[in-house]
This record gives sequence, C-alpha cells and structure tokens, in this order.
Amino acid sequence: MRTVVVTDPPRADLETVDALAGHGVATVHEAMGRTGYLGPGIRPVHLGSRVGGTAVTVLSWPGDNLMIHVAVEQCRPGDILVVATTSPSTDGMFGELFATALQHRGVRGLVINAGVRDVAELHAMGFPVWSAAVSAQGTVKATPGAVNVPVSIAGRPIHPGDAIVADDDGVVCVPREDVATVLAAAEARAAKEEATREAFRRGELGLDRYGLRDRLPELGIEYVKYGEQGQ
Repeated sequence: MRTVVVTDPPRADLETVDALAGHGVATVHEAMGRTGYLGPGIRPVHLGSRVGGTAVTVLSWPGDNLMIHVAVEQCRPGDILVVATTSPSTDGMFGELFATALQHRGVRGLVINAGVRDVAELHAMGFPVWSAAVSAQGTVKATPGAVNVPVSIAGRPIHPGDAIVADDDGVVCVPREDVATVLAAAEARAAKEEATREAFRRGELGLDRYGLRDRLPELGIEYVKYGEQGQ
C-alpha cells in the first residue's frame, strides 16, 4: 500500500447528490440495478438521519486512527468521511472529538467498516454515523495509511468524490460519473412508486397491479375452501 494523501480530488456535483439523498438508500439502490449497497453490516448507530455527500476516503490499519486525523484536513462542506481498514476491526476508531472537528468543516457524517464510540454524544450533537460495530475499545495513532484513494467496504469499491447516500436502511455508493444518470432513474422509480401508492390507497391489490394473480397457478398455488385443504 502506498502511504499517500491525495489532495482536492474531483467530487460529484453536490446539488445532484442532495437530490439523490432525497430519494433514500433503497430507491437509489434499486435505481442502480440493485448495486452500490454497502450491505447490512454497515448500520446507523442511531436512527432518524438521511444524508447525502461526497466521499473523502481513508484507508487505515485496524486499531489505528492516525489517518482519520490526517483526513480531517482534506474535508470540506458537503463531504462524508468513509473509512475502511486493511483487515477486519471492531475497535472504536471514531468518537465525539472527531465528530466535533468534522462538523466544524461542514462534514455531513461518517461511514466506517470498523467501530465507533461515544454514541450518546454523537446522537446529541446530531452527527450521523454508519458503522460495522460500536465499541469502547480505544486505538493508537502509529501506522501510516492513505487518504483519498480507492477503498472497499463489503466488496463495494468507493472512490474519492463518489456520492454517498445514507439513511436508516444503510449506505449506498454512487460512482461520481454516474450520479446524474442514477438521479434520473431514481426520479422515474419514485414517480412509479407514487402511482402504486395511490392505487393501494384506493384498495387495489399488489396481486393485480403487478400481474401476479395469473402466475399463481403456474407456480402450483391453489385456492381451497377452509376444511378442504387436507383433501
């Protein structure tokens, strides 16, 4: 691994990212063809946040948060800090003090495939975090890593400047060059879902709206009267 800090990488257009965030993780994930999701192992440490931003990436050694300190200087308003480790770790690499420094710089949240701590304080200060673990275990500041290089979480590559959308459903990453295309697909999906929502409010069944009723016999599903099911 090259221990390097890349400065000022290109970022996705923040206005477009904000529009993406309005649709939420599930819709964006579906609009991308069910790709980009960082998996169920990355969870919000407290519920109720929905954010979008541009990735500043960090590659750290497990149990060592030196490169998070280095990365703070590279952050600017609208960013989301994305931290990956070179091997699995659950140590609490991030807490209230880091969040205070990042809030000052306009950073919108943290995504990390390791542990965080000070959860109550993070909640109180309104700094959203998505992590793989919560742990009081501390870390050292000793091993060089990298900032603003490609990283991977749950097999999903994340490049500096990519769009990150995060909410109670988890986290999705949209490649920087695909943001406008994915937004258009998300808007179309949202319009389709609104039409379906109105149909359900009128009492229409998913069986009929999705054309599922005619498929049931093909799948061997039968309707029988009560008491006849054992015959």
